[in-house]
Amino acid sequence: MATSKGFTVSLDVIEEGNTTNATARLVIGGEELAATGKAQRNPDDPDRPMIGDELAIARALLVLARGLGHMVDEGIAAYEGHEVHVSI
Repeated sequence: MATSKGFTVSLDVIEEGNTTNATARLVIGGEELAATGKAQRNPDDPDRPMIGDELAIARALLVLARGLGHMVDEGIAAYEGHEVHVSI
């Protein structure tokens, strides 16, 4: 029988001048993971805020995924009794 689980990633984006910062948060197993991503527009480029949002969010999600992968490594290593590195 299949088990369904739901998890929510929250994203906060702050734009200041030519810089966009994004924070991604995930609560899993009672622990919160948070990661940040940054995008900075070259002043010579046209002002396209959505592109900065998308890039900062993508970078934050990539860092979050790496952090989650590290949690998996630690969980397996605790069970196996030796260092482990999984591919994500």
